[in-house]
Amino acid sequence: MIPASAPFAFLFAASEPPVDPDRGEAQRWAAEELSKPQYASAKPSWLDEMWNQFVDWLRSLNGDSIGGANIGVPLIGALAVVLIVVAVIVVRPRLNARKKTSAKVFDGEPTVDADAFRARASAAARREDWQTAVVEQFRAVVRSAEDRAVIDTQAGRTADEAAAQLGRAFGAASSRLEDAARIFDGVKYGRATATASDHAAVLVLDNELLAMRPDFAGQSASGLAVPR
Repeated sequence: MIPASAPFAFLFAASEPPVDPDRGEAQRWAAEELSKPQYASAKPSWLDEMWNQFVDWLRSLNGDSIGGANIGVPLIGALAVVLIVVAVIVVRPRLNARKKTSAKVFDGEPTVDADAFRARASAAARREDWQTAVVEQFRAVVRSAEDRAVIDTQAGRTADEAAAQLGRAFGAASSRLEDAARIFDGVKYGRATATASDHAAVLVLDNELLAMRPDFAGQSASGLAVPR
């Protein structure tokens, strides 16, 4: 005699798919199911696809215990921190390299001598225009070196180049020349606000270089007006 529940058990058994299909069979079923028209409008966006790929990667790191919607917050936080650190390490030096561009010392004024630049700097200082005072005083430093034949006259010379060339001729003042070039660049690019102390430092440097004798010993002639 067949139990009363047997027909229902038969129906449930008939409606159940194979419990353990192989990998190829499972992929074929998924492809056939997702190809149906009703799934076309439900395709994930590119952002969803990226997220799913990220989830799959996390699952591969920690096994199947990580669910797509219940990923451990500490793990995601740690990975986010790592990604931020990597971005800072990789990207920031490139941005700094782009920003580290030195300004040209002169704006097409080949006939203006050092004393004229000094007069402009002095006038700007009297009206407390420290940006102009710094720029004109640094120009006086460079033009004075050109007038004294310490460095060659060079169109388009930047503040960094001038400081490096003068630093080779005036070794004792090389660090202060670099500081003066940095102040000049900051003012010219509008990222820094000059102060009275900034102008005073460049003014003292200008006066000291006038009293110093350049030393060309062991220096290459590149940029320097080395006696031949």
